[in-house]
Amino acid sequence: MLKNPIIPASGTCGFGMEMSEWMDLNHLGAIATKGTTRDARYGNPLPRIAECGASGLINAVGLQNPGVDEVIRHEMPALRKIYQGPIIANVSGFNVEDYAYVCQRIDQETDAAILEVNISCPNVHNGGMAFGTTPEAAAEVTRAVKAVTRKPVYMKLSPNVTDITAIARACVEAGADGLCLINTVLGMRIDIRRRKAIVANRYGGYSGPGIFPIALRMVNQVHQACPKTPIIGCGGVGSAEDVIEMMMAGANAVEIGAANLQNPQVCRQIIDRLPKLMNELHIEHLQDIIGIV
Repeated sequence: MLKNPIIPASGTCGFGMEMSEWMDLNHLGAIATKGTTRDARYGNPLPRIAECGASGLINAVGLQNPGVDEVIRHEMPALRKIYQGPIIANVSGFNVEDYAYVCQRIDQETDAAILEVNISCPNVHNGGMAFGTTPEAAAEVTRAVKAVTRKPVYMKLSPNVTDITAIARACVEAGADGLCLINTVLGMRIDIRRRKAIVANRYGGYSGPGIFPIALRMVNQVHQACPKTPIIGCGGVGSAEDVIEMMMAGANAVEIGAANLQNPQVCRQIIDRLPKLMNELHIEHLQDIIGIV
């Protein structure tokens, strides 16, 4: 049970330490750490970011991280020294074996409360298609991870699919304890003067206010398809009003992503604003509004 539903999303606050200069981390409901892979990764070539005005941004960072051994040895212990709440370890991989290895390592050697498994990564055994784009691949990763860990497993779903409910059901049937959605939407920006894509990788993940209605719709669809499965909703959330809306759609908790990059104090501001907004809306307990729409 979280003290509040606010969680900085993976990739927007590093491994948590970066946010500590802006707020007392212990005010947060939980922290989702930067995506961790089996081996260290430099990430994609520069430039990796394309701004999209008030609607958000496109990023193609490429899972830059020091690798699971360093995360276990340094990053997690450093965060635990200043943060006593639940740590959500975000895990990425490029084949099923990678996912299982990283989850097993984190399960055994850290005090992470939840494994958040990002299945938007390219499946190197299937032509680069993301694991989260077919029910079969999503279920395969879920089963492999659940076989090696005792911790709750939340599968982070990609919105770049025809029917997200089919992916969600497959994960739940394969043993997922919860779901996190949505990840970024594939997008692109072009520098019209240089006549080339702004991001070196050509395409990247679009996040920010522009995707909020898409995220809200998908959370609502998945809640209706899997009503007993906890959902962490994310995608364009930037205010206490957005949090209430996301929970009404079916989310049990909410991750704040791109908004952290624009305003590092946004999580604290949302947490401070929530009680006042609940009073205005005559909401006694947030649990009462989950999935009411």
